[in-house]
Amino acid sequence: MSTRLYVDAEARLNQQEEPGIGPQSIGLRAVANIISYVFHPLFVPVYMVLFLTVTPPFFVGVSEQNKLLMVVRFIVMYSFFPFITVLLLKGLGFIDSIFLRTQRERIIPFVATGVYYFWMWYVLRKQPVHPALVELSLAIFLASSVGLLLNIYMKVSLHAMSMGVMLGFLCILALTETASYTMALSITCLLTGLVCTSRLIVSNHRPVEIYTGVFTGILAILTAWAVDFLSS
Repeated sequence: MSTRLYVDAEARLNQQEEPGIGPQSIGLRAVANIISYVFHPLFVPVYMVLFLTVTPPFFVGVSEQNKLLMVVRFIVMYSFFPFITVLLLKGLGFIDSIFLRTQRERIIPFVATGVYYFWMWYVLRKQPVHPALVELSLAIFLASSVGLLLNIYMKVSLHAMSMGVMLGFLCILALTETASYTMALSITCLLTGLVCTSRLIVSNHRPVEIYTGVFTGILAILTAWAVDFLSS
């Protein structure tokens, strides 16, 4: 609460309590910011491949060295290159902020990361890896491509989009694999809700941009799964 001074009709000085940013609001925003950073779109693909490396049967018979190599590849293509691209764009003056606060600032990063994502999918589909990895890489590319088109009309939430891919991916695994993914799916549902709520708290996204992001991510992974299913 904060205090505001005002003068009434009889020229008397009065005080009025009005809502402000109190300790609880500051704490809530701090937590929301932490969640937003931890589950940044640059990191979510890495979390998913880490999950696959420790969950049978995706890397059965694969050496620890090759598992680590796959994780490093995901870090380079989905985290390092996109981040460096944004830093270069900021340094060259093409964007005003690395946080990409406007739709205009997102255009070049969308195109650049789309190239990285396409290349990752193109390489993985020609290697002897589990189909889930190919589907995941294709879904990320599709989500990014649709996000570029949606960016014309709205500032779709990239956080929500990445969580939508993760949620849809876990749903597909739960339906197609013999192992139980109930706990992982439940945790992912909770995390998706937390991330989306956090973005509503600390960003200028409208609810429709959050919902559209989640829906786009889910649709992307479903499309990737359908493509892999029909081509196999």
